[in-house]
Amino acid sequence: MKIHDEKYAWMVKIGEKGQFVIPKEARELFDLQPGDEILVLGDKTRGIAILPKEKQTDVIKQIFHEISE
Repeated sequence: MKIHDEKYAWMVKIGEKGQFVIPKEARELFDLQPGDEILVLGDKTRGIAILPKEKQTDVIKQIFHEISE
């Protein structure tokens, strides 16, 4: 669901095996296809982020830059 401008939020349920389905609207918005790899980041304070492959390099560089400061 669209929240504001380019901001979105979706509710998903976690199954018994810890799995969840990325909502169709999100898959279409980010062009996620079966077999695509995604990066899951976790921060105990801020939560979980899921990044499509094309965003991974930039985010990883930013994280390591912030850690080294």
